[in-house]
Amino acid sequence: MERLMGNTGNNLVNVVLFEPEIPQNTGNIMRTCVAAGTTLHIIGPVGFDIDNPEFRRASTNHITWADYTLYDSWNDFAEKNEGEYYFMTRYGKVPPSDIDFREASKNSNIYLIFGKESTGIPGEILRANLDRCFRIPMNADCRCLNLSNACAIAIYEVLRQLGYPGLSFTEEQKGEDFIEQNYSYDETLRKKKK
Repeated sequence: MERLMGNTGNNLVNVVLFEPEIPQNTGNIMRTCVAAGTTLHIIGPVGFDIDNPEFRRASTNHITWADYTLYDSWNDFAEKNEGEYYFMTRYGKVPPSDIDFREASKNSNIYLIFGKESTGIPGEILRANLDRCFRIPMNADCRCLNLSNACAIAIYEVLRQLGYPGLSFTEEQKGEDFIEQNYSYDETLRKKKK
């Protein structure tokens, strides 16, 4: 296990990637975790070099602010993290909105576990946790959602149920009243060109 650079992540809600294969997905998920104030756990082996500058670019440099940990294997992760595990899989029987994450969060951390892009979470892990499996409802003709989109949907459903702990409801960087102050995107671009 390797604990890496982090901010004041919300350790209550954790995102777990099991052997991710595509750096752009992991980078997008890392950015979502920074925005959501959640902690990211990455279980190896991964399909890319996390230290490569291209991965930093894929994460749009959010790796700088991300609270994440790397693990060698599923067992390495499971031995070091106690809490309520929930598994996102196309074979789940309930949507995340049917899970009472408020109740689950009362006594322990929540871990949302997502599988690798090509094959998902191993069947033996899922079979041992059938009552903890969920799926995102979708059109029957669609096999699955993109991993980073699925993570974002699930993360924000948990945070919605918890009342978005620690998150801002207003625009902090440009100011709460930015749009009311006669903001014009075209005018901003014209000013930059001068």
